[in-house]
Amino acid sequence: MTLFLCVIIILLAVMNGWQYVSRRKINKDLNVISEKLTEIIQQETAEKVLLQTDEHFIRLLLIQINRLLDYNQKVIADYAKMKDSLRKMISNMSHDLKTPLTVILGYVEKLKLDKKITEEEKEMTLLRLHEKVLSLISLLSQFFDLVKIESDDYVIPLSKISINEICRKTVLDFYHLLTAKGLQVEINIPEQNFYILGNEEALTRVLNNLISNSIRYGSDGGIFGLALREEEGAVAIDIWDKGKGIEEIHQDRVFERLYTLDDARNLQFHGSGLGLSITKRLMETMKGSIHLSSKPFEKTIFTCIFKQITY
Repeated sequence: MTLFLCVIIILLAVMNGWQYVSRRKINKDLNVISEKLTEIIQQETAEKVLLQTDEHFIRLLLIQINRLLDYNQKVIADYAKMKDSLRKMISNMSHDLKTPLTVILGYVEKLKLDKKITEEEKEMTLLRLHEKVLSLISLLSQFFDLVKIESDDYVIPLSKISINEICRKTVLDFYHLLTAKGLQVEINIPEQNFYILGNEEALTRVLNNLISNSIRYGSDGGIFGLALREEEGAVAIDIWDKGKGIEEIHQDRVFERLYTLDDARNLQFHGSGLGLSITKRLMETMKGSIHLSSKPFEKTIFTCIFKQITY
């Protein structure tokens, strides 16, 4: 009996000793993890917490901590990118607002201070003033539209629509302007109806933006084209011209907010840099995509692709 009690006491002592050593090891590991996390937070580094341990739950804890650190780095990177984008947007927006406001102020001062202005000059100045005010209103409208489209709670109702009729109607709305510019117009819209899950108003705006863009920047090519076609379970709309096009270095950025080409500040090619951004956001809202292919003075094509509905 005495021997049995001695064995029990020895086993309890061993267990207590093992638990003591194990607790010390766990506490040491936790202290190392805590100190490393403190160092990472204070120094704002992208390091991970690395520790060799035999404790299963400590290893699981390290996995989750490092996943959290990865997520934190992604949040920081996204925030920095958004902050830089916002800074550039405000800078560009300030420029785009300041330019027409300065011109408007000049016209107003001319009307107010020039006592020798003739009626003909006054009428011409008022006409230009009116055009600049409309241009400014359009710029502000596009900017607020883009903000609204990019907001998390922006939703447009999607339904089954025939893409053929919308293409025909939109081209017809621009036909007189196209011919007035002396452009040859090539339209290829099949009789067979193609259906997509979209929004008629949003699609019309997409086409309006792309056709206006083609007229503004591609009319020197003398031709405008729109083609509707099937493409491996999808429907594609090509809007193309043979104008001056877009150099390859700009092609990845034309859909960015307020991004304009080098000559976009010239009066002949003035644009807000918002139209294509709005177009891309609307396409994404309709679960579609938009792509650009351009070879200056050969062919520039904006292609809108939607999933085709066959039922």
